[in-house]
Amino acid sequence: MQRRRLLQNLTLGATGAIALQQTAQAQINSAVTPASSTEIKWRMATSWPRRNNIIFSAIKMFCEKVATMTAGQFIITPYEAGEIVSALEVFSVVQSGEVDCGHTTSGYYLDQAPALVFGTSLPFGLMPYQQYAWLYYGGGLEAIQSIYNDLGLVALMAGSPGVQMGGWFNKTVDTVDDLKGLKMRLPGFGARVMEQLGAEPVLLGVNDIATALDEGQIDAAEWQNPHGDEQLRLYEVARYYYYPGWWEPSTTYEILINQEQWQQLPTAYQRILQAAASEMNLTILAEFDAANGRALQNLIFRGVELRPFSQDILEAAHTATFELLEETAGEDLSFQQLYQQWRQFRRQIFQWNQINELSFNRFSLQADES
Repeated sequence: MQRRRLLQNLTLGATGAIALQQTAQAQINSAVTPASSTEIKWRMATSWPRRNNIIFSAIKMFCEKVATMTAGQFIITPYEAGEIVSALEVFSVVQSGEVDCGHTTSGYYLDQAPALVFGTSLPFGLMPYQQYAWLYYGGGLEAIQSIYNDLGLVALMAGSPGVQMGGWFNKTVDTVDDLKGLKMRLPGFGARVMEQLGAEPVLLGVNDIATALDEGQIDAAEWQNPHGDEQLRLYEVARYYYYPGWWEPSTTYEILINQEQWQQLPTAYQRILQAAASEMNLTILAEFDAANGRALQNLIFRGVELRPFSQDILEAAHTATFELLEETAGEDLSFQQLYQQWRQFRRQIFQWNQINELSFNRFSLQADES
């Protein structure tokens, strides 16, 4: 039963990847650099350390592409978390105009507007390519941007690490009772769900996770996936590695831009930024998918114990998630409107992917193991 349920959550979305790449390339091809003798220089704060090489390399490539496509007239310099502000302060410095733009995730800033969660990832929500379909062709991006308009920001979707792992634990958790009192580093809407289940969520930037685990400040922590987690050396401070990351099946990163700065850009420069960001959506996800298989083997070789979340925990988390979604929708009109739109899209794409991708994956994976 457990195996079957895990298989039912697999979706590959190759068609979505190709469509996304074609869209990005079309935008790049149509962008025209305006003649300008004035060089524009922006600073980009990020929520990531440089050692997170896939994300930070993609950010640098984004900046290089913008410079190339503007003949060196538009220069963006990225800074790792802590160089300008901490990982959790990118939103505020971009909003204030202290920094021109930032690369982060809205999951860190749901206190600003709870409905922003639909722009990144919801527990038991959409897989990465499903999320891209929702954002680009399901009305999601327009709805998210309408929220950011009121906050003085422009958001460009810019990458996803894919379906995440369930995190690192210093003790086994087999039942919901085992979660009670558990201090766990966990951001976003998933933190609210875990709180409902009795855990004590703690919000920490990436640079603080390993130290907090090692010193016993927290009992568990989630970060990303095998590749990202291996880079943080989390295998040195926790033994048990749980899956799946039900609270973040499709975390979507964003480039946040100060609205006044955006409005001052030539239209062609705006289109260049949009095109370069769209390309990041494909490259970051593809590189993580390529790297995670190798990293997972490395972690197993190091003695890490892989453990699935029990059916008891998954079912309780699923129930708590949709109770909280309904509760939040009753308290916040913008959240309610987006929730209804998102849930209808989710229902339709789940039905389609059950027919096309799930049936293929179920047979192929079982056949390869036989």
